[in-house]
Amino acid sequence: MQVANNNESEIVKLLSAPETQRKGFEMAVHQYGEQLYWQVRRIVLTHDDANDVMQNVFVKAWSHLDTFRNASRLSTWLYRIAVNESLDFMRRKKGMATICVDEEAGIANMLVADKYFDGDETEAQLQEVIASLPDVQRTVFNLRYYENMKYSEISKVLNTTEGALKASYHIAVKKISDYFKSRD
Repeated sequence: MQVANNNESEIVKLLSAPETQRKGFEMAVHQYGEQLYWQVRRIVLTHDDANDVMQNVFVKAWSHLDTFRNASRLSTWLYRIAVNESLDFMRRKKGMATICVDEEAGIANMLVADKYFDGDETEAQLQEVIASLPDVQRTVFNLRYYENMKYSEISKVLNTTEGALKASYHIAVKKISDYFKSRD
């Protein structure tokens, strides 16, 4: 997540004082909301699900502000919450009896029909392939490819080693590449 450090430091300063905490939180929502939404959306895929998860993300962030220790960047902390909430949502969704096992097969069609999706057919197919990746590979790919995050920052978000992340990203890219090569 690319954010001006001085803006983030100002938000963190506001969050640390009880009398300015609400203003700081509103600034954080304004500063990071859209980027977090798109990260969540790439994991859960639909606009409605992304909105539900985003509500949970900001409720959790607000209720756990006292646990933010400034050991990592605020944006990294928020990303960790967003990724964890998204993955929890997907695990719950997969566990529901009403979810069809072959649901991923129609993701491209679902995205093209979604009024909030502004990509073309190729982007929809890419999202379908990404959705078929295991959770960790999908998350690493999204953070690296779409958010252009450094492995060091992703490692803080996912609480894993940079080497493991590089391997996951490489495998994800290979699977995506193989998919598009097979369609030629």
